Amino acid sequence: MRLQTLTEARWILALFALLAVVAAFFFAWLSLVFLLLIFCTIAFFRDPERRVPLDSNLVVAAADGRVMDIVEWDENHVLKTKTRRVRIFLSIFDVHTNRAPIDGRVIYRQHREGLCLDARRLDCSEKNESMTWAFENPRVTIVVRQITGAIARRIVAWAQVGDELKKGDRFGMIRFGSRTELYLPFNAELLVKVGDHVFGGSTIVARLPESVTETGNQASGESASQQQNPHPTLSLVKGEATENAS
Repeated sequence: MRLQTLTEARWILALFALLAVVAAFFFAWLSLVFLLLIFCTIAFFRDPERRVPLDSNLVVAAADGRVMDIVEWDENHVLKTKTRRVRIFLSIFDVHTNRAPIDGRVIYRQHREGLCLDARRLDCSEKNESMTWAFENPRVTIVVRQITGAIARRIVAWAQVGDELKKGDRFGMIRFGSRTELYLPFNAELLVKVGDHVFGGSTIVARLPESVTETGNQASGESASQQQNPHPTLSLVKGEATENAS
């Protein structure tokens, strides 16, 4: 059990513990219910270590969950180009820690206020509260979006703009059921399909070509870097941009 992750549950655990103590004075069986809820909460906030593939050509899943769809999608926040979007749905039984899909520097982090619709809905990507991240290295820029759900209503960010992360490093989490989207370049070879269950930091989602620069992805990476400062809402001092949903 990782302390930083479990700390995110401190108020929930404290509340259930208090209720268990109070219930013990009235109905002993009721205190057992709250003890069960404490156990379930600890299980939800589990954060196991993962074996991360070292090959720099490999892109790993940013979250645990089931691949709901793989579609062509215009990524308009960072890359400003068409990509392949891999949508991963996290149930309450999945580990909810998010991990870097590649070795790279965090060049973008933007929080957007929004709704808390069911994360399985197709329109929740544009309507729900979310946090968009971009990870860049000399070869490629990968965008990841954390999206809240009907139950998951809090996105936790641990990394800051400018942080250098290794593939599989934790950068945040979403509490309870939710959705994570991974935006991949077109020339990446997809190694997962709809219906697959993936594990953040260890499941290989795609393979980059041996030379990304020769196929034009360096241009997209450079474009993302150049947009880092032009974003009017991006604060490099605070390491976060905020955009209010309309």
